[in-house]
Amino acid sequence: MRRTRILVATFSLAAGLLAGTPPALATATSAPPLAADTYTWKNARIDGGGFVPGIVFNRTEKNLAYARTDIGGAYRWQQSTKTWTPLLDSVGWNEWGHTGVVSLASDPVQPDKVYAAVGTYTNSWDPTGGAVLRSADRGASWQKTDLPFKLGGNMPGRGMGERLAVDPNRNSVLYLGAPSGKGLWRSTDSGVTWSQVTSFPNPGNYRQDPSDTSGYASDNQGIVWVTFDESTGTSGNATKTLYVGVADKDNSVYRSTDAGATWTRLAGQPTGYLAHKGVLDAVNGYLYLAYSDTGGPYDGGKGRLLRYATATGTWTDISPVAEADTYYGFSGLSVDRQHPSTLMATAYSSWWPDTQLFRSTDSGATWTKAWDYTSYPNRANRYTMDVSSSPWLTFGANPSPPEQTPKLGWMTEALEIDPFDSARMMFGTGATVYGTEDLTKWDSGGQFGLKPMVRGLEETAVNDLAAPPSGGARLFSALGDIGGFRHTDLTSVPSMMYTSPAFTSTTSLDFAESNPDTVVRVGDLDSGPHIAFSTDNGANWFAGQDPSGVSGGGTVAAAADGSRFVWSPAGTGVRHTTGFGTSWAQSAGIPAGAIVESDRVDAKTFYGFKSGKFYVSTDGGATFTASSATGLPSGDSVRFKALPGAKGDVWLAGGAADGAYGLWHSTDGGASFTRLANVEQADTVGFGKAAPGASYQTLYTSAKIGGVRGIFRSTDKGASWTRINDDAHQWGWTGAAITGDPRVYGRVYVSTNGRGVVYGDVSGTGDTGGGEGGGTDPAPGPTGACTVSYKITNQWADGFQADVTLANTGSSAWNGWSLAWSFADGQKVTQMWNAGYTQSGATVTVRNVSWNGTVAAGSSVAFGLTGSRSGTANGRPASFKLGDRTCTVA
Repeated sequence: MRRTRILVATFSLAAGLLAGTPPALATATSAPPLAADTYTWKNARIDGGGFVPGIVFNRTEKNLAYARTDIGGAYRWQQSTKTWTPLLDSVGWNEWGHTGVVSLASDPVQPDKVYAAVGTYTNSWDPTGGAVLRSADRGASWQKTDLPFKLGGNMPGRGMGERLAVDPNRNSVLYLGAPSGKGLWRSTDSGVTWSQVTSFPNPGNYRQDPSDTSGYASDNQGIVWVTFDESTGTSGNATKTLYVGVADKDNSVYRSTDAGATWTRLAGQPTGYLAHKGVLDAVNGYLYLAYSDTGGPYDGGKGRLLRYATATGTWTDISPVAEADTYYGFSGLSVDRQHPSTLMATAYSSWWPDTQLFRSTDSGATWTKAWDYTSYPNRANRYTMDVSSSPWLTFGANPSPPEQTPKLGWMTEALEIDPFDSARMMFGTGATVYGTEDLTKWDSGGQFGLKPMVRGLEETAVNDLAAPPSGGARLFSALGDIGGFRHTDLTSVPSMMYTSPAFTSTTSLDFAESNPDTVVRVGDLDSGPHIAFSTDNGANWFAGQDPSGVSGGGTVAAAADGSRFVWSPAGTGVRHTTGFGTSWAQSAGIPAGAIVESDRVDAKTFYGFKSGKFYVSTDGGATFTASSATGLPSGDSVRFKALPGAKGDVWLAGGAADGAYGLWHSTDGGASFTRLANVEQADTVGFGKAAPGASYQTLYTSAKIGGVRGIFRSTDKGASWTRINDDAHQWGWTGAAITGDPRVYGRVYVSTNGRGVVYGDVSGTGDTGGGEGGGTDPAPGPTGACTVSYKITNQWADGFQADVTLANTGSSAWNGWSLAWSFADGQKVTQMWNAGYTQSGATVTVRNVSWNGTVAAGSSVAFGLTGSRSGTANGRPASFKLGDRTCTVA
């Protein structure tokens, strides 16, 4: 559960980045040319896995919705596939903090425009300042305005909001509520420039924990939401009345009636609470407010719901339960825009036995609950829950009543009723997005159906990765908050995370190189063992026994043959064992906290690293000896691995910008290391299947080479490097782990800190990621007639966006398809969603993805793209070919 997110997302970054923030990227003109390869990037499907604190529907265009995450970027809803498209994968290494989204705003006047307020931490953990990103193509591309203060997408209070808002009458005007005492800010030029609203009287004063010396819990949570009363403006003129929520328990709501020139505290408002949400129903003239005694998203012990009559100034307590009976705060507030007297709210901080959803159809006069007790501890639910698409959401639990599995949720700060469809509602939890399309059954006495509406939204923090050379598992992942998964098919959601035991966060894992059925993992757990073993390739697990003093997972290494293990847990020194951890002995000669790895050939050889020193054991981890190697990084921001199949072949990556930083290679078991002169900085290293004709395994690294930060591949033992990602696929910080696939040449698995496990294949290779050996897509060649509609939906000076619809106008279904066309004006595809593509010169070839290959007769499939162009011309393709057949152009 997401309570551990702070540790995962923060302290892992502190170890990996804050020891030395990478310098700014060199410009392209100052760097030598880099070899590059075209890759197709996907997620190893988990579907969710993190906190979704905000969901935003556009008020004027149907089916246009966005979601924001605390460390994993922003997403746009794709109605045709009912999936989410990531929008901030272009955020690079140097600005990794901009993957934390504290607020989103979708322009109600020009729906193509969307804005994101980004920045992860307001304290020293995030080296960059906050920014407002603006897009004129629904997030396909962005422009940025840096702010003179930081923003906190992963800070306390991040579920309040929205802090960013567009004036619905004059959409060039935006407001942004700032944390840290920086006040209220306004833009009058569609987010290009910002200035402080100096007339706003209160920058907030609430701090979760004023004594926190790190600055994390002690920061002033500031201005937390902005709401316009659209009825007080006319098109083209600034809205006169707007309301602002402030993190101040005595003065939480302010109003302006002169378009932000002056402000007054709303008289008669309650005190002792923070207003998490302020939602206005302009039809009936009500401002609804959801209050909690703390800022959330984890805490909150008391709450109230209130209604403010905007015309009379009358306050009405509309709380669905008595204040004395709350043990939670209220949030997740939404009004049904089709029926404005209907509203909903959540008990966001009700961890046990479950969260609660409340619904009123009479403006808050009366309420019903999503579940209630019949006779304690038994409960009756107004909903059904189907998590078959994300079966791990049961968490493998078997709780006693009144708890149920799967849970309705926790940290439910975001709930929105679709403004165009009263039957559709979505709400965010600490692990997923749930939704329904038959919500109105609630009011007729039936049960509405809930299911995950999260496909495409991948939000896990990755600590370690391992790809075994054989067995049913394609990939093992060590994740924050939800432990990790064994993927046997990268395109399918695993049925369950690791259990027996289930760690809150897995910190390290390994398999025996010559016996991959033997797997070990270690992790964090509030109480219970911190190590687990598997003897069937990770399908089933059993707990080991902790040595005394263990407080956290640390790192672990399995001997090449699985006969023994070395563990460096948090809280105590390095230990070794034979067998499966029933007893542990202290390892001599190596300091506590060292990173440990195994040689992949010699079962008795293990390696360690700590504070610039490399350590070697040749007796199964009983004793270590410090190597005489010099020049290695002095800190502990290091990852190293031994090469499979070659005894004593070790690669080490890491360092910091103020000291040694790069990639080193040893061929003598760590006795000496040689630094690669062509790698400026490196943070991870991994190995995969050798290239055709090559004898040495392929190397992968997240590094800076030739002045460019990226993901790189080498097929010649590091003599030369090819960048395999591009500027559209950067995913912020990728410094925790990387590994190639030992079974598929070119495939690489990349860790992210909030965008899940990303994997890449050389474009056009056709490997699906499923089953033993991966498999290959058949060359699609459907028969029958086809029609193509190619529509340019937006264009700008050097780029454009297009939507393509391919219709099967024949008489038989397609099972896989491939569509080709040629651009006449030098256009180049830069991004595509709902399809894969390759481009050679002017020719573009588009293939189906796993979920849209089957197209029934009379049906169609849609995908979208953004592209670049160098001139003024941007002609549509003249013809399209489906396999060998020419399609009709609509």
